[in-house]
Amino acid sequence: MNEAHVQTSTTTTDTSTAIHGGLKFARRFTRPGISPYDEVQWEKRTALITDSKGNTIFEQKDVEVPIDWSMTATNIVASKYLHGQMNTLERESGVRALVGRVAETVRDWGIEGGYFATAEDAAVFYDELAHMLLSQKVAFNSPVWFNVGCDRLEPNAEGYSWHWDPATGCVKFEPTGYKNPQCSACFINAVEDSLDSILTLAKTEGMLFKWGSGTGTNLSTIRGSKETLSGGGEASGPLSFMRGFDAFAGVIKSGGKTRRAAKMVILNVEHPDIIDFIECKAKEEAKAFALIRQGYDGSGPDSEAYSSIFFQNANNSVRVSDEFMRAYEADGDFQTRTVKEKKPVQTYKARDIMQKIAKATWECGDPGLQFDTTINKWHTSKNTARINASNPCSEYMFLDNSACNLASFNLLKFVNAAGQFDIQAYRHGVSVMITAMDILVDNSGYPTESIAKNSHDYRPLGLGYANLGALLMAFGLPYDSEAGRDLAAALTAIMCGQSYLQSAIIAGSCKPLASATTLTASVERQGGACPGFYVNREPFLDVIRMHRAEVNNIGKSKGSTEPFVVPQLDALLDASRECWDMALLYGERHGYRNSQVTVLAPTGTIGFMMDCDTTGIEPDLALVKYKKLVGGGMIKIVNNTVPAALFKLGYKDEEVNAIVSYIDATGTIEGAPGIKPEHLAVFDCSFKPAKGTRSIHYMGHIKMMSATQPFLSGAISKTVNLPHEASIDDVAEAYAESWRRGIKAVAIYRDGSKGTQPLNTSLDTKKEPSALDVVAARMLSDIAAGRVAADADVKTLEAKIGDKLEVTAKQVIAAATAFQKSMDEIAKAASVPVIKVNPVPMTPTPEQQDLNAPPRAVRHRLQEERASVTHKFSIAGHEGYITVGLYPNGQPGEIFIKMAKEGSTVSGLMDSFATAISLALQHGVQLRTLCEKFAHTRFEPSGWTGNEQIGYAKSLMDYIFRWLSLRFLSGTQLTLFQGLAPQAPQLPASPTLLSNAEIEDESAIPQDQLSRLAEEVARKLNEVGVQSPVQGMGSTSSPAGGIAPEMHGSSAAAEVPELKDRGIYHASDAMRDLYDMGDAPSCGVCGAIMVRNGSCYRCMSCGSTSGCS
Repeated sequence: MNEAHVQTSTTTTDTSTAIHGGLKFARRFTRPGISPYDEVQWEKRTALITDSKGNTIFEQKDVEVPIDWSMTATNIVASKYLHGQMNTLERESGVRALVGRVAETVRDWGIEGGYFATAEDAAVFYDELAHMLLSQKVAFNSPVWFNVGCDRLEPNAEGYSWHWDPATGCVKFEPTGYKNPQCSACFINAVEDSLDSILTLAKTEGMLFKWGSGTGTNLSTIRGSKETLSGGGEASGPLSFMRGFDAFAGVIKSGGKTRRAAKMVILNVEHPDIIDFIECKAKEEAKAFALIRQGYDGSGPDSEAYSSIFFQNANNSVRVSDEFMRAYEADGDFQTRTVKEKKPVQTYKARDIMQKIAKATWECGDPGLQFDTTINKWHTSKNTARINASNPCSEYMFLDNSACNLASFNLLKFVNAAGQFDIQAYRHGVSVMITAMDILVDNSGYPTESIAKNSHDYRPLGLGYANLGALLMAFGLPYDSEAGRDLAAALTAIMCGQSYLQSAIIAGSCKPLASATTLTASVERQGGACPGFYVNREPFLDVIRMHRAEVNNIGKSKGSTEPFVVPQLDALLDASRECWDMALLYGERHGYRNSQVTVLAPTGTIGFMMDCDTTGIEPDLALVKYKKLVGGGMIKIVNNTVPAALFKLGYKDEEVNAIVSYIDATGTIEGAPGIKPEHLAVFDCSFKPAKGTRSIHYMGHIKMMSATQPFLSGAISKTVNLPHEASIDDVAEAYAESWRRGIKAVAIYRDGSKGTQPLNTSLDTKKEPSALDVVAARMLSDIAAGRVAADADVKTLEAKIGDKLEVTAKQVIAAATAFQKSMDEIAKAASVPVIKVNPVPMTPTPEQQDLNAPPRAVRHRLQEERASVTHKFSIAGHEGYITVGLYPNGQPGEIFIKMAKEGSTVSGLMDSFATAISLALQHGVQLRTLCEKFAHTRFEPSGWTGNEQIGYAKSLMDYIFRWLSLRFLSGTQLTLFQGLAPQAPQLPASPTLLSNAEIEDESAIPQDQLSRLAEEVARKLNEVGVQSPVQGMGSTSSPAGGIAPEMHGSSAAAEVPELKDRGIYHASDAMRDLYDMGDAPSCGVCGAIMVRNGSCYRCMSCGSTSGCS
């Protein structure tokens, strides 16, 4: 291929004659003389965000946004990125002002830095950049939107930073405010084995957290806890200092300006304290569970239980070498070694260490693994130093004391009207963005001198993409398929190859850079490459050749029998080869401006800004999503990519409409009318839908990472989700397969792992019954057999429980009297004579003569087979189920409460509470009394329910008893059988406890006679045909109904459910309904349940993230 083609598609620099003459840019998205802002239709909206209780936490009126932007994007941009005090003239008015502030500043910095050949080239660059930002084709990382250009609005803002000073050719520390703003989201810090360095690290991390960035550090340089100190004694070990770092992160996480702290802690597998590090987080979480069992609040990461333990404010990763992994494969030994002398400390089986890693991950999701040998194999700057650490999300991996500014493309925006991926537009966009990101490097501020120097000398960038999952679905390709992986690999290869090509073009077009360090000061340089290139030329070019060679492996899958074909595969492969051929050619001539250029970040907040359906490399989470409405609230819609995929697969209009209607009503495509079984994989998502059975297998995630990893400078931020039933061995195998496939780092999360223990240990644990258990079991046996419990057992139980249980003769007598009266009322209603039973007087004991004691009640059990009603609910994203067992007359006699994925403590509490309520109902306590007592109680969780009759619930108890009241006390009793309309109860309620005034005597009816009486009355009622309140729920032992069966569709003959307006949802309820995230944390800003995003979490309501982007 010739250079002219590259020049017209990217820049028009003639490398043979225009060395250091500046960059030239051609238009692709814009037209001369027409502002990119005039190409957009604008409107003004009110940006509104509410918390989980419906309270307004942000509101800005008349926000100017492009008409194509969603309300979600509007809310995120207005609340996160618009600068200035609210309700003042200095407050930015909308997207026009925001994009103008950032794009104009980058252009002006580029002009000052001599990047452009002419003023016209600067103008073209600005228009093209502004267009991509306005059309949601690309977005910088959050710190750029927070800070760049704000010196125009706040010229006197305070703030100190280290920054590059071109006038003196060195870095300076001075109060520049927003003039040299922090633009990087990712930082890697180093630490030495000295107290001064350790305390300095704590300060550096604190300042980074304050300004909204994340940081990672490898603590393997700190001596282990069994190593000796030069002055005598033993070292503290890295875990001791981790407690201090964790505490700082927790404090600043709560008080930070823009987001929660994001932190990564890494330890090498050969470190003497590696076992303690592996297990530290799981052990601390076990302490939290113990506190919760003792009654401490454990509702969130900032609750009383979790704030009392350590290591909760960072991601932990173990860094393993090929030596360790080969020992694991061969079941060999592995030695830990001292930090200083590298002497052997202890010998382990490598598989034992991996088993501990897998077990801890199985329990709590930490630690992840980073594969050190693989990482450093692809390292462009080997002659400078090794790569030891990463940022918190594990996508940025480079030298210690370095920083990286990120940006991401929205891949779906490069699909043209003909349904084709616009390859040349994509390449052009890459060139514009690499230029813009490099301009940011020397105009940014950094927290330390060493980070400022390394940023100038090595200039690492992190360009990536989002919406890959949506693109694959729109093209009719399964995420977990060879075709899907080939397309992802080709797009990643083009992005990285074009990035290095543009980096080489900048090196050949811009003036040489002075070095900020003595390392490269003596090296003779000819071009404008980064100073670090000249001391790493050969390893740098070797890595470029490795990338180029991997292109030849795309589309070479052997033995594939898939029916799916990659669209434009030949054109994509041609473009990939062209990019890498020219990147190597130009790099050999001029070097490279940037030591790294690409990563795959989670694109949390900026993913919302670009209206991405999927983030980073992730697949779609679900086939339906919730769209924000102007004025608040959300509506449920089917993803736009679904009909696009169906048309791509050859379905007709009427078939697509029927399938989409089915998905809209059920949330799943399984059973949709006309869907072909071989196409179901196209619509597989990360999580199994509530009414479906399919999801992407965890190996599908690992294979996708493997396909794209060879075309990235850095790594991939992604969590591999394993199902709840996965074993510890499954976790270990997932880690090992990731290493075999050349992935640099991987984090694994087993669904629902929070709050659980390994099955193989819990199954082996048997609890001996206590003395109280024995007494209680004996009493239950007596009662079940119709016998009165022994006085000795009653006294034992009373002594153990105290005031919580008082059982006396008065209660038994009162219950017997109440039961007799109830039988009389039933008999009158049925016109059946009642058998009069002469009560047998009982001789009261001295204890039973205590007339001040409450009466003893008699329990009226439900039949062995009884009808029941199950109701699903969701309160601020906390999902659960209520099952109500019914007496033959249709009245509640028991309840069961199941909380979805809330952990053993909450589930146990709700089980116990349901048992207590069931016993109360069966002992005659009025349901109305219980509802009046528990309704409107207030505690967390509380929030919107999606139930139009209830609306906002103040607590779980409030919802449960208000629902019971509506269903069973309002005259509109729930009917699930034979399609009958609701009816009011016709028979008396279950027996009630009489007050002291209603007790006529101290007599009682023997238990056996009461049982015979009840059986006789039931028989007589059946003989005369007394109707139960709900047909099909008679007093026979076999109810005609039960829980209404769910609809099960089939592709052969499925009736499309009728679409109807399902109302407006609150964000927290919508997210729980859409994504199965029962153990995800709540958002610290708005309280909604967050969802997994790469290695982190993001809030679907307000856009906050726990990561860097």
